[in-house]
Amino acid sequence: MSRVSQARNLGKYFLLVDNMLVVLGFFVVFPLISIRFVDQMGWAALMVGIALGLRQLVQQGLGVFGGAIADRFGAKPMIVTGMLLRAAGFATMGIAHDPWLLWFSCFLSGIGGTLFDPPRTALVVKLIRPQQRGRFFSLLMMQDSAGAVVGALLGSWLLQYDFRLVCATGAALFILCAGFNAWLLPAWKLSTVKAPVREGLNRVLADKRFVTYVLTLTGYYMLAVQVMLMLPIMVNDMAGSPAAVKWMYAIEASLSLTLLYPIARWSEKRFRLEHRLMAGLLLMTLSMLPVGLVGTVQQLFLLICTFYIGSIIAEPARETLGAGLADPRARGSYMGFSRLGLALGGALGYAGGGWLFDAGKALSQPELPWMMLGMVGFITLLALWWQFSTKRSARGMLEPGA
Repeated sequence: MSRVSQARNLGKYFLLVDNMLVVLGFFVVFPLISIRFVDQMGWAALMVGIALGLRQLVQQGLGVFGGAIADRFGAKPMIVTGMLLRAAGFATMGIAHDPWLLWFSCFLSGIGGTLFDPPRTALVVKLIRPQQRGRFFSLLMMQDSAGAVVGALLGSWLLQYDFRLVCATGAALFILCAGFNAWLLPAWKLSTVKAPVREGLNRVLADKRFVTYVLTLTGYYMLAVQVMLMLPIMVNDMAGSPAAVKWMYAIEASLSLTLLYPIARWSEKRFRLEHRLMAGLLLMTLSMLPVGLVGTVQQLFLLICTFYIGSIIAEPARETLGAGLADPRARGSYMGFSRLGLALGGALGYAGGGWLFDAGKALSQPELPWMMLGMVGFITLLALWWQFSTKRSARGMLEPGA
């Protein structure tokens, strides 16, 4: 085996271990934020939505700068610094008793994410060959699902004692992850050229096809982020216990571990990537529409199952499309900018979703936020259809199996 192949194989294992630690640290804390501050402390959902949206907007909106700096200076220093900042954000969240302190903790967490997330994604693009990326992204997503349910289980168990224990555990996992990267991550460069930060940014902004694709995903993410805000609140309200939230993530883990990789392998040889993305988004949209009308936990979990199946179909295709469009001369900048749709969609989905949830309760119309999200899903589907149907000169990465 050549040195390059050996480095790629070792890199895959490193990425998998690193990803598991990050996912565990995140899901120990974030799924329980809405329950802690809305249900236990009686805050308005809008206040918590602003906090979650701020974290999303800062982390993903500034990701292009984090990626561009990583292109210039390498992945390792950015990743280690970002993970330590995320740990500081979690520690601050544990003592938050006023909205401004929760917002500040989410801001710190977001800054940490904007430093470590783009270079980690760029390492995947660098180390995994193009024909293997779809399957590797599927493995990462399976791992995300398993880590989510383990993290939510651990967080739910700790929440019955003290929310500060929840936050301390999340912070400890990110400190561990920072040490893991500081000790074992080689000083890899992300891009084929060592260009100034501004050059990487300009290269991305000049790529109109990539910019259009990223911005179109704003609506997709407005639906996707509800697994952190409105869906946990709905499950908690209907079941009468925050412990029920763990079953939501158990459903996701079960479906992902059994279906994600087989669906990705089967569909990659039969359907174009954009068709898989749109089919998954359609399922997610259809499952959102009736959520406000359900009367039992069983009906709610059935809709959540449909939502997750849609996500299982869409996510590997979405990641592979974005990775295939990235210019090797500025991988970090491209992967950072690719998070802008998540930044905008997350901020709108969290803050707008929280406001609509409160408005629906005040007007005795619980279906209001879910109907609005359904409309957003259909508009996004039309935008994606227009984008891909009018640009058939796309690269080969849009073909089945690419």
